[in-house]
Amino acid sequence: ENAENMYFFSDLALTLNEPEERVAPTDSRLRPDQRLMESGRWDEANVEKQRLEEKQRAVRRRREAEAVEALEEGKDYEGYIPLWFERKVDAVTGELICVYKGGYWEAKEKQDWSTCPDIF
Repeated sequence: ENAENMYFFSDLALTLNEPEERVAPTDSRLRPDQRLMESGRWDEANVEKQRLEEKQRAVRRRREAEAVEALEEGKDYEGYIPLWFERKVDAVTGELICVYKGGYWEAKEKQDWSTCPDIF
């Protein structure tokens, strides 16, 4: 019903970005620019998007500087380590894949998001 006004998305597709309570603060559904856009506040959404992108660039620059400093000092630098996934080589394909290593559902149950970075 009313599909022509909903870009012909399925019911599932229309609900994928619905807010959900008790999710990690890094959940993409919590992106402030997205929420503003969905409210029709386009100018504010664009300003917020620019702020988020600059914040991401600053984090990337900081990590790159830390990597250079570690290299100059002859130290190892691990860089970003995902919280709930680990990179592994697929035994069949030989490709690098990300495998869930646990922790998300436990953190959600306890509502303990203290390990999550501040990305927004």
